[in-house]
Amino acid sequence: MSVVDSWRRVKNGERPLVPIIIALLAIWVILGAASPTFWTSENLVNLSLQSVSTGIIALGVVIVLLVGQIDLSVGSVSGLAAAIVAVTSMNLGWPLVVSVLVALAAGAVIGIVYGVLIARAGLPGFVLTLAGLLVVAGVQWKILGSAGSVNLRYDSWLVEFSQTAFVPTWLAWTLAAIVTAVVAGTRLLIRRRRLTAGLHAESLLAIAVWTLVVAAALAIPVAALSQDRGVGWSVVLFVALIWGVDVLLRRTRWGRGIRAIGGNSEAARLAGVPVQRILISAFVSCSTFAALGGVLAAGRLAAANQSTGGGELFLMAIAAAIVGGASLYGGRGSAWSAFFGILVIQSIANGLTLLDLDAATRNIVTGAVLVLAVTIDTVLSRRRARSAAPQNL
Repeated sequence: MSVVDSWRRVKNGERPLVPIIIALLAIWVILGAASPTFWTSENLVNLSLQSVSTGIIALGVVIVLLVGQIDLSVGSVSGLAAAIVAVTSMNLGWPLVVSVLVALAAGAVIGIVYGVLIARAGLPGFVLTLAGLLVVAGVQWKILGSAGSVNLRYDSWLVEFSQTAFVPTWLAWTLAAIVTAVVAGTRLLIRRRRLTAGLHAESLLAIAVWTLVVAAALAIPVAALSQDRGVGWSVVLFVALIWGVDVLLRRTRWGRGIRAIGGNSEAARLAGVPVQRILISAFVSCSTFAALGGVLAAGRLAAANQSTGGGELFLMAIAAAIVGGASLYGGRGSAWSAFFGILVIQSIANGLTLLDLDAATRNIVTGAVLVLAVTIDTVLSRRRARSAAPQNL
């Protein structure tokens, strides 16, 4: 995407990822200058691992925001999933795989309940999921029981996957090369098909530049992280989920329906989009991703307790989605909004912690960034509405 194209999209009320990436780089430069420890390989590895669980939750939030809804209970759902995994595997003796699947299923069921009540009964999503936040948190505490905390075995595959499982350096470079080749090959194939059909196609120079950008975006993190422990397998899972959801949103009928509903629900219904079914699927996706984030959080902490999923987690997930470019007004954003958004939020938290600033200061700075993002979203939404309005002749 050229600078001109990016500027044109901003003027039309959209937010391409380019300005968000520039803001992220600026934040990294500032934090690195303020605390040289920020740029150490050890801290970068920690930053990547810290971003995974909340980032996956933010990915589900992006899907719900795209249909013009919101889910305030994602933190509680993640806490419930963590409690289910810990209690069933440790206290009841279930195989850990079964416990994880049950936790994910519980998240999906919660999403179905939300989706049906919102899409078919017409309940407001804000109030319903706020009530769900309280109900699910109560269920989580009931499951944990009077002890209030259950530890996981440090030698379990979940804890190892979340804490100590890293991609071998040679494999990380191999995967980076394969992804780069796939990206280049896909764009060349699309170009060939469009030229064959007599349509305008991307130039070879643009494809070459984009391939170099992708190669650099993969090579730099791999090189930096490999100086310490390497790229965590949980990070690979996070990026794979982002890529998969991005493809679904851009290339499938479901993804086009998601955006159409967020843009104008009634127009989407008149156009034949199955609004109710897609709304339900959006909430199922959101709750399932929240449950997966909770499972990975339990593995990273090797425990689940009453505070798991509580506090500011749901706010951080929603903030990450919005800061990354997902609109509160629906219809705009991408799966990569969760990726870049959580990097912004987690980088700020990580950097301010290295500067030895207290939690109050970190909350103030994070809140200020969120206010700025919402302000930009509101301004651009109004600009887009004005540009779409019919002009008087």
